[in-house]
Amino acid sequence: MIAFVSGPVAALGPDSAVVEVGGVGMAVQCTPATLAGLRIGEPARLATSLVVREDSLTLYGFADDDERQVFELLQTASGVGPRLAQAMLAVHSPDALRTAVAGGDEKALTAVPGIGKKGAQKLLLELKDRLGAPSGAVPASRGAAAAGPPGWREQLHAALVGLGYAGREADDAVAAVAPQAEEGGGTPDVGVLLKAALQTLNRAR
Repeated sequence: MIAFVSGPVAALGPDSAVVEVGGVGMAVQCTPATLAGLRIGEPARLATSLVVREDSLTLYGFADDDERQVFELLQTASGVGPRLAQAMLAVHSPDALRTAVAGGDEKALTAVPGIGKKGAQKLLLELKDRLGAPSGAVPASRGAAAAGPPGWREQLHAALVGLGYAGREADDAVAAVAPQAEEGGGTPDVGVLLKAALQTLNRAR
């Protein structure tokens, strides 16, 4: 298993980063919040989980070991694959997921694209004793990370499309959260904006 990758960031995409490790570019699938903390040319260390399929090897990257552990624990629930587990971490931090599961919060889980009410109920039952208790700490990836290239609008739009929303829906959601993104005057946190955008999309459906 590849536990982590460390090296300069060679490239950034809407849902992935390329980290140069020993002269080899490692493509790593990441959530928008994790990508927002990376800069091309600067060193990075990502905890990783390698998902092996018959026709592919996919490396998923995380801001810390706790996020990777939750990613792997989520997949022990029936019907949860790596894509859905990553989508859950794109919407909620590890501690937010622990809090949701501990409190039986269906609404928090249905905020994730691909999880309906029945699916949320099933996940709450299956994950109840697996994720552990929330620590109360806010992970670094959910802090006020500055978004590097591409800009927050493009990054947010790409993340929504990657989660299965149509381009027009993504456009509307980006427009809906624009006032929130611009009110602080600084560089917005893409992870926070993604949560707000998903809430607007859920209300529209």
